[in-house]
Amino acid sequence: MSINRCGIRDVYQFVGQPVRIGCWLYNKRSSGKIQFLQLRDGTGFIQAVAVRNEVGEEVWDAASKLTQESSLYVTGLVREDARSQSGYELTVQNVEIIQIAQDYPVTHKEHGVDFLMDHRHLWIRTPRQRAILAIRAEIVRAVQQFFDSHGFTLVDPPILTPSSCEGTTNLFHTKYFDEDAYLTQSGQLYMEAAAMALGRVYSFGPTFRAEKSKTRRHLIEFWMIEPEMAFVEHEESLRIQEQFVSHVVQSVLSNCEKELKVLDRDTAKLAHVKPPFPRITYDEAIQFLQDNGFDIAWGEDFGAPHETAIAEGYDKPVFITHYPTELKAFYMKPAPERPEVVLCADLIAPEGYGEIIGGSQRIDDPELMGQRFEAHQLSMEAYQWYLDLRKYGTVPHSGFGLGLERTVAWICGLEHVRETIPFPRLLYRLYP
Repeated sequence: MSINRCGIRDVYQFVGQPVRIGCWLYNKRSSGKIQFLQLRDGTGFIQAVAVRNEVGEEVWDAASKLTQESSLYVTGLVREDARSQSGYELTVQNVEIIQIAQDYPVTHKEHGVDFLMDHRHLWIRTPRQRAILAIRAEIVRAVQQFFDSHGFTLVDPPILTPSSCEGTTNLFHTKYFDEDAYLTQSGQLYMEAAAMALGRVYSFGPTFRAEKSKTRRHLIEFWMIEPEMAFVEHEESLRIQEQFVSHVVQSVLSNCEKELKVLDRDTAKLAHVKPPFPRITYDEAIQFLQDNGFDIAWGEDFGAPHETAIAEGYDKPVFITHYPTELKAFYMKPAPERPEVVLCADLIAPEGYGEIIGGSQRIDDPELMGQRFEAHQLSMEAYQWYLDLRKYGTVPHSGFGLGLERTVAWICGLEHVRETIPFPRLLYRLYP
């Protein structure tokens, strides 16, 4: 009988047949005459059972030598097993050792966060971390599927920029030969230019904030999805956002059932994430917070406790719209009937995960944008190209940005964003 080479996730195709899998030993236990090998190969985990009087001394001895994270090829017969987490098990026929790992540091015991972060390159091999990264990959796939199937074109904005997107100072400075340059904090302005060429566009790439924050919601380097849409105004943008977020969540529920189970995620909470999403204005949010004992005045921004309190009243994400003009970026369009607030919205995730989307309708009036430049003391030399977008064929347009890592944290039910990215960059952490 020929032996099939496959990954662990594909063993269901070969029930009753022998397969050969390249893998690592995750854990092992023995009852004397039987060895239970917990194997992983990156696609999943499976138990392989070696019975001494069936495999012979050479194979038995090879299995006995295996230590945590030793690498091997295992050949075995696939059989269904309802007791197994994967639903399948291997009856070992042969073991070929590639390497015996010595003194593997991330053992099956409790480790401190700093230790695990120092060994992040090894920590990601564990079932929980693998599940998180698999869900992240599914979210990325669903993001691209949504935009690609809704008439958006993927555009890649630059990472090195001559100026800030939002006029902030939380930028990483570098030298671009003889000029000053910065690592991008957003591709939005460039995406607006791309929207004037292609209609509906989105970017998907890394962004950087030199913000000395150590909260569970912040990373120094993170990934953003930033769509921009010509001829789309505020209300239509909100509808697109809720359709988009719902698509991503439902894709994870459909395609990552095993991974969500590993994380003990309450999927019933995610099942509610379908349009329409509730909406409240900034005014209503302020009134709600004041009525519930928060010391906050109109014109102040919301912090994590405020967002959490607001979100507790809903079982799906909630839009907070029409923030004060002074709180938001220079490019956001004022509400026509009330210029002290802008046509914007933050989407707040339930369960205390905070803002996952920020978006707005952009100013399309050249004169008003010029006034904003003066008010924010923006460099005409650095931003002239951005003003050109209003000078040559300006149109109503809107856009938003979704933070990938906060979204992963919410969907996975994680306490900290450091687990949402393979190698997090945090305040005072640049290794590994």
